[in-house]
Amino acid sequence: MTDAEKLLWSKIRGKQLSGLQFYRQKIIGNYIADFYCPKSRLVIEIDGGQHYSAEGKEKDRLRDESMTRAGQQFLGFQIGRC
Repeated sequence: MTDAEKLLWSKIRGKQLSGLQFYRQKIIGNYIADFYCPKSRLVIEIDGGQHYSAEGKEKDRLRDESMTRAGQQFLGFQIGRC
């Protein structure tokens, strides 16, 4: 896990966030979500530098669309870029 992922996980694991259960590295369709809460159908992605290229951005777009079509709420963050 990246430092950002470790920090977020330390705040959401063990039902710390409103009593909601989150899972790490959850398979959803053809993708692996960084964090997932089944009760709220929330996917949280924390993306680093490899996602800044044109290819990375396109892969992320396809991932985001796929998860949204599957009925997931999607929240994504790009870390390390100003």
